[in-house]
Amino acid sequence: MSDLLLELFSEEIPARMQRQAADDLKRLVTTALVDRGLTYEGAAAYATPRRLALQVVGLPSRQPDLREERKGPRVGAPEAAIAGFLKSAGLASLDQARIEKDKKGAEFYLAVIERAGAQTIDVLADILPAIVKSFPWPKSMRWGAASERTDSLRWVRPLHSIVATFGPETETPDQVKRFDDYALALEHAKVVIDPARRRDIILHDAKDLAFAQGLELVEDAALLEEVAGLVEWPATLMGKFDESFLIIPPEVIRATIRVNQKCFVLRQSAIGSRRSKTEDRLPTADCLTNRFILVSNIEASDGGATVVAGNERVIAARLSDAKFFYETDLKLRLEERLPKLDSIVFHEKLGTQGERVKRIAALAKELAPIVGADAGKAERAATLCKADLVSEMVGEFPELQGLMGRYYASAQGEDASVAAAIEEHYKPQGPNDRIPTDPVSIAVALADKLDTLVGFWAIDEKPTGSKDPYALRRAALGMIRIVLENELRLPLHGVMAGLVPAIHAQREGVDARNKSGHDAATDLLEFFIDRLKVYLRDKGVRHDLIDAALGAVAFADSEKEEAASVPLQDDLLMITRKVEALDKFLATDDGRNLLAGFRRAVNILKIEEKKDGPDAYAHRHAPNLRIEPQEHRLAAAIARAREETAEHLAKEDFAGAMRALSKLRAPVDAFFDDVTVNADNADLRLNRLRLLAELRRVMMGVADFGKIAGEAGTA
Repeated sequence: MSDLLLELFSEEIPARMQRQAADDLKRLVTTALVDRGLTYEGAAAYATPRRLALQVVGLPSRQPDLREERKGPRVGAPEAAIAGFLKSAGLASLDQARIEKDKKGAEFYLAVIERAGAQTIDVLADILPAIVKSFPWPKSMRWGAASERTDSLRWVRPLHSIVATFGPETETPDQVKRFDDYALALEHAKVVIDPARRRDIILHDAKDLAFAQGLELVEDAALLEEVAGLVEWPATLMGKFDESFLIIPPEVIRATIRVNQKCFVLRQSAIGSRRSKTEDRLPTADCLTNRFILVSNIEASDGGATVVAGNERVIAARLSDAKFFYETDLKLRLEERLPKLDSIVFHEKLGTQGERVKRIAALAKELAPIVGADAGKAERAATLCKADLVSEMVGEFPELQGLMGRYYASAQGEDASVAAAIEEHYKPQGPNDRIPTDPVSIAVALADKLDTLVGFWAIDEKPTGSKDPYALRRAALGMIRIVLENELRLPLHGVMAGLVPAIHAQREGVDARNKSGHDAATDLLEFFIDRLKVYLRDKGVRHDLIDAALGAVAFADSEKEEAASVPLQDDLLMITRKVEALDKFLATDDGRNLLAGFRRAVNILKIEEKKDGPDAYAHRHAPNLRIEPQEHRLAAAIARAREETAEHLAKEDFAGAMRALSKLRAPVDAFFDDVTVNADNADLRLNRLRLLAELRRVMMGVADFGKIAGEAGTA
């Protein structure tokens, strides 16, 4: 067995492209090898700012020999068919083919094609150039004078050299033949080939430097990934800036140093740290210090003093700009910025940010009593929540939107809940982000997300299977988390239906059919239910239980039990609680056995309804036609379950409703064990089928058990 080593050496590869490029190189080469019958023991790809490298170990020295039997036309077939067969099989004449017989005794030609496997090194010589020439860089370039360019090769940056070795040999004094020798040679040349090791070196050394000064590193996984892609031989150093800059919000300091110089910030150690008066008044202070960590690509002869000094000068200039932006922003109150929002287009069919703020403020005020918030504070927070978009600081660092609004609101004396809501109304921005818990923040966050969702639904800009340019799935999941984790009861459909006319009143881009909001709101509610399934599935809940919980059918309390109108189920918290109760019920023996009994009853009814008609069992059964004790016990149990489940459901006690159903298990089992449903007597048969139909209706009043998947199948 032999190993492949491939290195592609170029000028600087952007850090953001390195990981994907390494993955692509490994995938393309290994796939091509396997397609050609060459299996391997393992493969690993590496990237540095100037190198892509691939190691494939355990490759055979040659391809396996191939033997293929290709069936041809029958003996005596037309000449054209025979000629085509000979050409496709690579045979000179029929003498090189065999004659075989099929199962019916008919004779046909058979070509046996045998090919010796090629040497692996020859296969590599064939596939590697093609992969290099067609490598899928997001952006690539050609270089050199136009007369010297090779149109067949484009690379992310000018490609300087290619090293490829294959074989079991050991290295000679001036060559490497194996990956271990290659990696060691690079180490001697001050190159760490493995990006994971470079990340570990940077993180370990940065923490050590911070610890030596009694400080802590503010860890940043994305920045660590980027910096590891900027250096081949990381040398970690510490710099500092003037303490006067600490008056700037810590998030601004961090963003300035991170974005402009790719450096890490430091904070006071959690043990024995002292906060300054400035830090005490900051809403979300990180207790930053005036030190930072930079990563150099060289071990400088002066210990890095020149490199540190250069970074300090640049960071001082950048922080000076940030301080100017911050102090300039503080001179203007947030409400004075609102007119500028009228010139910022949110979407051509949904108007400006100014128009949107008016809708959000009105909706936040409407939602406030539902979520337990002060209506005035919710309206005030919503009115100001986008004002920082036109501030100098957010213009420089868009990722600080909301946060800067909170700082400015606090500085101008706004209520603490109002200031917090300005920041938190964007949350959650991902599955691991925290949710707002203050009622004012909840009201504004829900209003913001609802306006986004309903607006795009109203103009028919919905997510597709592969595209979601406006992050509407994330907005819906964020709303679901806010509602469920804060245990809120929100009449979702009514709120959404009322938003569409408000949008239409401001803009002319809404379909006339949806002016009432009903169609858009109903369609959007289905989208929420789909997102709820995703959310609960991630929590380990089966999606079919949601369908079952939503499929409950109410029946009128009359001699003929007809389905009554069921209110639209748009209360996400209630749906979730019902699903949880159903999940727990089906985890018990009573639940599993009753589900099996339900399926058996439904299957019988489906078969018999084909004979008797769909409404044959709509009436209640006749008590005087119950002749078996098991019929009496089942009828009594159904009557009791009907009454108890209705009582529990009225109180939204779903666990109690499931307990009431569990009492049906024993009489249902006994009925199927001892009673013949399809009795010879037609009256008894009809009565027993009606009794089973009553069982189905009682259970369907709690949940549609027919939508529950399982080993027994669905009803």
